[in-house]
Amino acid sequence: MAPTSNTPAHRRSFMPTIAAALLALGLGACGGGGGDTPEAGGTPASTPPPTTTPPPTTTPPTPTPVTGTCDLPNFKQELLDRINALRASGASCGSSGNFPAVAPLVWNDKLTLAADGHALDMAAKNYFSHDSQDGRTFVDRINAANYAWSAVGENIAAGQPTVEAVMTSWRNSAGHCANLMSANFVDVGVACRPAASSANAYSKYWVMDLGKPR
Repeated sequence: MAPTSNTPAHRRSFMPTIAAALLALGLGACGGGGGDTPEAGGTPASTPPPTTTPPPTTTPPTPTPVTGTCDLPNFKQELLDRINALRASGASCGSSGNFPAVAPLVWNDKLTLAADGHALDMAAKNYFSHDSQDGRTFVDRINAANYAWSAVGENIAAGQPTVEAVMTSWRNSAGHCANLMSANFVDVGVACRPAASSANAYSKYWVMDLGKPR
């Protein structure tokens, strides 16, 4: 059945036919040093002993960004398992049509960051919309996360207590189901944030961003 009124879910997708290119400019700088000229009437400055060049250090790996999971166990793996089980089996998405089996989605940290920022914003400001209150769209948020895309989409939901519950809501809604089953998408990121206050309309806020890179 469709999501109930206390567990709303919305979806959007966007696949433009134009692409934007960015030009990055690098700036360099050089510094100078002093010589060994002695002070007037003094003695030459002593030359420091040679130093041994330290071995090169390895750059530590960039840590995975911390994003919202509503403290649910196995958050990422359970979502991927449920999403990809659905995609592997094919699905009837009601008014959005029937979808054959399709390749699995891969978790993407940039999409997850975009999703998390919006989930956190909705939870903090007690609203429910694809558009941020400052006017940004989901496309703006995904661009800000530096995900270079050829297709993007978004599902949102609020109030569902578990991964199973939110996936059921999205699966039973034609538009959300179509996003989950779309062959246009290959990457996914999901975040969940608890309400900032007991006065919020919903206890949890969910965002799923989907994309295909350029």
